[in-house]
Amino acid sequence: MTPSPRPLIADAPRALAFLVSQQAFIEPTVYRTQYPAVRYPRLVPVDTEAPEWVPTVTYFSVDRVGQATWVHGAAADVPRAEILKRQHETAVAMAGIGYGYDLEELGKAQLLGMNLDADKADAARRASEEFIDQVALHGDPGKGFSGLLNHPGVTAGIAAATGAGGATAWASKTPEQVLADVNGQLAGIFTGTSTVEMADTLLLPYEQMLGIGLRRLDGISAVTLLDWIRRHNVYTLETGQDLAVIGVRSLETAGTGGSARMVAYRRDPSVLKLWLPMPFRFFPAWQTGPWRFEVPGAFRLGGLDIRRPGAFRYLDGI
Repeated sequence: MTPSPRPLIADAPRALAFLVSQQAFIEPTVYRTQYPAVRYPRLVPVDTEAPEWVPTVTYFSVDRVGQATWVHGAAADVPRAEILKRQHETAVAMAGIGYGYDLEELGKAQLLGMNLDADKADAARRASEEFIDQVALHGDPGKGFSGLLNHPGVTAGIAAATGAGGATAWASKTPEQVLADVNGQLAGIFTGTSTVEMADTLLLPYEQMLGIGLRRLDGISAVTLLDWIRRHNVYTLETGQDLAVIGVRSLETAGTGGSARMVAYRRDPSVLKLWLPMPFRFFPAWQTGPWRFEVPGAFRLGGLDIRRPGAFRYLDGI
């Protein structure tokens, strides 16, 4: 008697159905994964409130003009306050990354009664976060986007040449000279905007941050230069709150001529914002070839808007 043929473990329709059922388990696992090396959520306020498929995000900035003065009781020319409203638009573009399986991979998983692991989906999710991180910090010239570390609207200066031999680098300066550079930037933001803006965040290259984190203020006490900067600066003196000092890679060469750059700014949605109308998500799995199946992922991203450049300063050559 001729034995009946074994049923195919994973023909294309069954494989696709298996992949779809597995996707429901994979996605929650992937979205629970943390990405500590991705920096933009910590550095930039992110706005996801705009409709997912908008081509541009439109917002308005408002400024007040007008000044009170002394008037006579019978005056007919009372000064007036006015509101200046400006419209701004930011383009939104779509980017994508996905993952896939072939028929053999799906067949083996079915045969062994195994769940598909989430590694491929996790890699796609990670790639999307790294892409957003790059756009948020460095922009994208092809899309006309500028980033947190290189925005052309931000005032950039050169560190004071007070170090040994007229050097600007912090490694050649005394603690007092380093403090003068930091407070000069913070005070410049404060006085340059008629005391309206105050920076609450300082971004430093890792080499400079580690350097001031290891240097004792007077060479004897346990207080480091970094400790002192956090607690004794223009922002802290005015508000009573510690200045946030954060190390960011790539600042080592972000300044003029490839020099090290410090970024001082106020981390507030009214000052800067990254538009993310459609956060990354996976779409339904589909068959792309005789034995190939894909799970596409996509997100829609706008550029980083620095709405109030007066709340920003760059200092190069540190």
